[in-house]
Amino acid sequence: MGSVDASETTVTGWAARDATGHLSPYTYTLRKTGPEDVVLKVKYCGICHTDVHQVKNDLGASKYPMVPGHEVVGEVVEVGPEVSKFRAGDVVGVGVIVGCCRDCRPCKANVEQYCNKKIWSYNDVYTDGKPTQGGFASAMVVDQKFVVKIPAGLAPEQAAPLLCAGVTVYSPLKHFGLMTPGLRGGILGLGGVGHMGVKVAKSMGHHVTVISSSNKKRAEAMDDLGADAYLVSSDADQMAAAADSLDYIIDTVPVKHPLEPYLALRQDGLR
Repeated sequence: MGSVDASETTVTGWAARDATGHLSPYTYTLRKTGPEDVVLKVKYCGICHTDVHQVKNDLGASKYPMVPGHEVVGEVVEVGPEVSKFRAGDVVGVGVIVGCCRDCRPCKANVEQYCNKKIWSYNDVYTDGKPTQGGFASAMVVDQKFVVKIPAGLAPEQAAPLLCAGVTVYSPLKHFGLMTPGLRGGILGLGGVGHMGVKVAKSMGHHVTVISSSNKKRAEAMDDLGADAYLVSSDADQMAAAADSLDYIIDTVPVKHPLEPYLALRQDGLR
């Protein structure tokens, strides 16, 4: 289906109705397909801890009913008449942002994440006044600007987590020019983002050291993810021996913690 249907489409998603964290089936209508919109049939959607926070109103701004999910992979089933990047049948991904003002300085610089009027993929309101709903559903409508093609050689179920955790670690490596093979990188923390950091850095040909507070995740880091070294941050001797040994550190620890002990690991102590 490549043409635009002016009628709204009814879909079913899994929605939170309150802060209990329970999801249940929820039927709603997608907004009408606009000129630059892409309609996708959702195939896979990752579960990010942010989804859990939003469902349980941990951030204090949740609106219900809410269909979470912002690591979405699906198949294009319909496109608007001004869509030039996609066609029916394409396998595509959608992340955490589905709209922006297009006029501010960040938008014009292609850094829409800094737009003051950006629209989140769920728990937000689109320009037509309809609430946005996420990828825990059968379908979504998204502006083509916020849709990406999934390469043919990448399994779609493996691509989904790249749309949040993967981007989170890839972005600083790209932004700071840290993509040269042979660099020595440190990944601080081995949770959802940290394990993706190991995989992305290894794929770039980096020597990767996982930094954790205990030995508990050593086997996972070394044997399962292929890290080259493992550093226990609570061991003063290990930390001293590793001083000035890393080209960069990606900090993925989601709670408040001192940075000074880790800055000493970086060769110039800054990045």
